[in-house]
Amino acid sequence: MQISIIEDEAVWRDKIRAVVETYLRDHKIFCSIHSYGSGTDFLKNPQADLLFLDIELAEGEDGFAIAEKLKDSKSPCKICFLTSHTELARQGYRVNAFRYIDKMHLEEINEALDSFLKTRIQDRSMECKDANGLCIRIHMQELLLVETSGRKLRYRMADGSEHICPGLIGEAAQSLSPFGFCQIQRSYIVNLKYIAEVNSREVTLLDGTRIAIGRTRSREFRKAYFQWRMNFEN
Repeated sequence: MQISIIEDEAVWRDKIRAVVETYLRDHKIFCSIHSYGSGTDFLKNPQADLLFLDIELAEGEDGFAIAEKLKDSKSPCKICFLTSHTELARQGYRVNAFRYIDKMHLEEINEALDSFLKTRIQDRSMECKDANGLCIRIHMQELLLVETSGRKLRYRMADGSEHICPGLIGEAAQSLSPFGFCQIQRSYIVNLKYIAEVNSREVTLLDGTRIAIGRTRSREFRKAYFQWRMNFEN
């Protein structure tokens, strides 16, 4: 994971970096941090998962213009705008800004980092043995759903591939629930990020799969789905 900071004033650049470093140290998180004095320097190699970007930079540079270039490049980078003029924040809708941070309240960086790390919750994998006894690795962010298949479990991936592994649906649901998955009926666990539509009776996944919501699990599912959207649909 990489965090970048674009701030033309060295004093502020150091202050911002210090807050980020303290947070990462306190939470025992390893992450590379890169600081830039201008957007031009950053855009030479615009690599970042999270970017703290000053709106008003020297030499006529505009933070919003830099963000527009990242957006046009389809970069998945999340952007936290930094400003001493909070009235400028409303312009950030154009680039889907992740957060606006008042420079007079840099403690707001901590909340931004909390929220950002939640969006990375599926950046991990799990291991299980397939029907042939071979150990396979399943990346959670690519896992569409888990369904029962006889006395085994079928792990269906977003690309259409699948893996059949031993296991119980209840145990799988318990281990996956902290990572954005929910058991919506006795035979299915779905990845909440792949839900395209929800109505009172069923969910439709992005690949068109439709699954009925179990009556006894409806309340639990709707609570989990609401929380997921609150946390991750920025």
